[in-house]
This record gives sequence, C-alpha cells and structure tokens, in this order.
Amino acid sequence: MAHLPAPGPTSVRTTGDYYQWLVAWEACLILLRENAARSHNPVRAVGVELDGVGNLDDVVLLRDVPPNTYKQVKYAVDSATPVNAEYLTKPTDSGGPSILKKIARTWKQLTADGGSVELHLVTNRAADPADDLVKVCDARTGLLMPKAAIGGDKSDRGKARARWAKEAGLTEAELLDLLSVLHFDLSVNMVKYQEHLQLLMAVAGLRNDQQALEAGAGWVAKMVRNGQRELTLAMVDSAVAELDLKAGPARAVLSIATLKPDPMGPDADHAIDWVERFESDSEYTKRRPLSPNTWAQLQADIETAPGRLPAGTTAVSLTGSIRLAPAFLVGTTFRMVTRTDLAVLQRGRAGSQLWSTNDPFENALVPEVAEYEIGQGDEIAVAIAVATEITSDVLEYLREQELPVGKLIVLAPPSGKANDGSVPSSSAANALAVGIRDHLRRSTRRVQRMHLFLACPMGLAVLLGNRWNRLCQTVVYEDIKIGDGYEAAFTVEA
Repeated sequence: MAHLPAPGPTSVRTTGDYYQWLVAWEACLILLRENAARSHNPVRAVGVELDGVGNLDDVVLLRDVPPNTYKQVKYAVDSATPVNAEYLTKPTDSGGPSILKKIARTWKQLTADGGSVELHLVTNRAADPADDLVKVCDARTGLLMPKAAIGGDKSDRGKARARWAKEAGLTEAELLDLLSVLHFDLSVNMVKYQEHLQLLMAVAGLRNDQQALEAGAGWVAKMVRNGQRELTLAMVDSAVAELDLKAGPARAVLSIATLKPDPMGPDADHAIDWVERFESDSEYTKRRPLSPNTWAQLQADIETAPGRLPAGTTAVSLTGSIRLAPAFLVGTTFRMVTRTDLAVLQRGRAGSQLWSTNDPFENALVPEVAEYEIGQGDEIAVAIAVATEITSDVLEYLREQELPVGKLIVLAPPSGKANDGSVPSSSAANALAVGIRDHLRRSTRRVQRMHLFLACPMGLAVLLGNRWNRLCQTVVYEDIKIGDGYEAAFTVEA
C-alpha cells in the first residue's frame, strides 16, 4: 500500500474535528443503549461544545442524577507529544493556561456546590512511560489513583505531585481528589477507536459497517454546524431512522475479560474482570486461573451474570477477551430455553461480524464425523475440530490421563477441513451448532458423562453452548498448552 502524504493544516484540522465527532457519536450510542436497556440513571442528552462547563465542553454526557461526564478531546497527527508533565503543564503558545490548569479550574467550577463529576481527557497520544505520575495510570479505569498518592514528599512521585499541584493551582489534597475523577483515555488510536465504535453500534442494534459509522459522525457534525449543542434521545432516534441505521435490537452488554482489559467494560451493564486473576502477564499466554483463584469461581461469576443485567433483558451482547471454555459456558448460561438473544462480535477473514443466536438458517449443517476407540470406560470424549485439527492431542491426553472414556468422537466442518475460515457467517455457525448438537444427541443417548474439547471460533463456542440441551453432563476442557496440554475447566448440566 502506498504511503500517505504528510497531512497539511486543513487535513489536521478536519481530522481533529472528525475525531471529536466520533467521541460525540459514541456518547449518542451510549444514550441509545442505556435507554433501550432501561439502565439505572441513563444518559438523557449529549452535549457537544456545551455552554457553561468550562474547558471540558467538547462532549458531555448529561444524566438526571450526577455524576455527569465531561470530556476534553485532544487529537495529534503523530506521537511527538506524549502525555506527560510537560504536555499537561505547559502554557499555550500565547501564554494561556495549561491543559492541567484548565481542567482544574473547570473541576472546581463544576463541583463548587459539592456535587460529583466524571472527567475524561481523550486523546490518541500515548502515555510517557518515563513520567512519574502518568506511568501509574490503571489500564482498567484510566485513573492515576490510587498509585499517584503512594510515596512521600521526597520521592520522585511526591515531587511530581507537588509540581502538578502548583501548576494546577491546587493543594496536593485537592489534586488527589481531582485525579480520583479524571480519567486518562490515552492511545485512543483512530483505527482502533472506530472498531470499538462499530462494536458499540452493533450492541445498540445499529448497522456497524464503516459507512454507517461515518454517517453517524457526520450527523453529529451537521448538528454542531446548525448550532445544536444538546442532542436528545428523540433527536438521535430520528437520526437513526433518517440514516437507515437500525439493524436489530439494542442489547445489554456483558463484558468478560480474562486475557486483557475490555474497552467496553466501563460501559457494560455487567462486567467480570479476571485479567489479574489469570496466569501470566501476557494476553497471549494467559490460559488458566492463577492460584488461589479457580475455574469454579469463574463459573460461579459467569452463571450469576443473568441476574446482574437490567430487569427484562432479552438481548445480550458478550464482549471482552476470553478463551473457548468460558465462551461455551456463557452460551450455556444463556441457553435457548431462557429465550435470550445472545450475540458476540466474531473477527475473521471477512472482518468483524455480529454472530447472534437468533440469526436464521435454512438447514442444519451436518459435521464430518470420525470415531476412535479408547476402551477406558463408558463415558464419551468429543473434540470440536473446526478451526484446527486437535485429534492427536486429545487422544494423547485421554490416554495419559486415563479418563474413563470408551471412545473419542471428532466433529469437523462439513468439508472435513479444519481451518480458521471454515465458518464464514453467523447463519453458518448456527447451522453447524445445531448439526453438532443433533449428532451428539443421537450418539450419546445412553451416556452419563461427556468430555468436551474445543478448537473453533469463539463465536461458535458461544452459539454451541447456547444450543447445548437434552445432552448429558458435560465437562469442558481448556487448552493450557503446558504440562498435560488440557485442563478440566467447567462442568455443565445439559
């Protein structure tokens, strides 16, 4: 691909404006979803360059009961200016107050009556890893607290606090209060941010292609040009109809993170954050809970999730980063008999698609079947070899662990070729899930217990779990890649 030319002044200005309109469109999506899901204290209107709120007026989420959310948006064309003390405390070129001083003044103005607020600095700039305060930003919350308060006056962090407080015109105690509500939304890369907004559009029940995203951001820009600074639910609903964006139901969001923090977590109706409770520091090597945490505890957290969602929820979207065993368990937790429309964003060769349990299909897809005699007992092992071939690994595990199974049933795509593109769509995934379930109903009718090994798209694991009924007790295994290769994760009554 040819390199893009260096941006000119007009390009920088218009791209910065577009970035702000994306942040405002995100607020509109939160407005839509929270009201549709009957969330407690939903956003009632979105302010864009709202009057009377100081320098945090770029985007404001207004609620009936505080705290309101105030966002300052800062776009940069490159990484030459990371977020650090110099960036935050430097006066403007004309000698005006620094970003930190403006934020501090606005914070004091907004909380003068003793009320509470939530503040955000949103930028595509990265954090400076050498800055004594910015480097302690919590990836889960975007807050510098509580680590910013650790260390005495003579420590590097203490000296940094003193410098920040002086520049902000605050006492150190006031600075810490400010940092308790000031979220640093850093490295909000334009491409990744648009992907995040497309996911948010999907869970809001809207079309989530690039054209639809640009239409939404363009509508915000049009409203601002027309002098409209407060966007209500009625106005956003009207825009959705006018732009033909409606695609399905708005969904409650269930966020489950075990591998890395979920960007949707803060906006979710219920979030389960196990990132720090799984082994390893790398999202690529996290495979199982870190002792003393257990699979049983994670199962309990997932299985109580339906009761944590807004009352009357009938459509749910799963977000976050989890492996196949937890994904399957989510499906069984919201299985078809609950009449919940469960969806997950599946990334694949054709881009991101929303796979929903309600998506129609004509006929069940019959999987290719292979059976291997084990002769160690009267239970059954099942390997779902859809994304990759796992037969030899499972056979080795069954024999080494001497599991009481009589045979292994391997179920592959109808083509017989396991690969990461073997399930092209939600309809195909639903059809294959039904085909797999129906085959197992017939072949395990007299079996008391099944051992399930998964190698498939995460979306298929969710849809398969959702259809997992009229089957025997199932032990679901996770591929841990070390030691024995697999580990029993969950036991599901089906």
